Amino acid sequence: MKYSYLTGPVLFLFATASVAAQNNRLADRNTIGWYNNFATFKLNNRWSIHAEYQWRRADFITQWQQGLLRTGINFRLNPRVLFRVGYAWAETYAYGDIPINGLGRSFTEHRFYEMVQLNHKEGKTDFSHRFMLEQRLVGRYSSAAVAKEDEYPLLHRMRYMFRLQTPLKGKEMKDRTPYFALYDEVMIGFGKNVNANVFDQNRIGLLLGYQFNNKVRIEAGYLNQTVQFGRLVNGKNVFQYNNGLIINAIYNL
Repeated sequence: MKYSYLTGPVLFLFATASVAAQNNRLADRNTIGWYNNFATFKLNNRWSIHAEYQWRRADFITQWQQGLLRTGINFRLNPRVLFRVGYAWAETYAYGDIPINGLGRSFTEHRFYEMVQLNHKEGKTDFSHRFMLEQRLVGRYSSAAVAKEDEYPLLHRMRYMFRLQTPLKGKEMKDRTPYFALYDEVMIGFGKNVNANVFDQNRIGLLLGYQFNNKVRIEAGYLNQTVQFGRLVNGKNVFQYNNGLIINAIYNL
């Protein structure tokens, strides 16, 4: 490789920027356990109701991390395209060494969302791409003197999730089929009320599943969650690095 007189200064600047970025961060590491139920209630060939509850725990199971209830109405345009609109309620608790809320309290969030999911198949592997917009009313305490959230600023967030799923036996998903799944989801905040966390979260899941029939399947595996706080602590960005277990039960009724 040819070494120019600019190479040294450029490498020095990259190294300095990297060290500065690390020095401007606080890290909070947690073990988590997410235990989730997802249900779809079919009304006809196009319309259905979505309902889910996610029981999210810290220290695998001993402490609350978050409770999430999400509902929605689905419209299936064709086998490859699904639309959904709905509402979600979330209660986030004070967990870890650095709680998300600056007062160390739990807080409530109300979300409205719009989603489109695109599906396709290559060989025996199913792929899905989920795009979601969220309008989030996140509870906030105006001061330490108030006992309950008295402000709900509006935050906007966009999400993209890529997932692949492939059977471990045979060439297609059918009754009594084990499978492997992998997904990654990135979340980006935007709008006037976004603070330090334009990058909001990233989630990676590695799962082994079993489809009992076309109505019931279960999957479990490893979950990695990276969260950037919307506030600074002592002038530094705060990143949570959460690793643990995820178990999903999926019902199509």
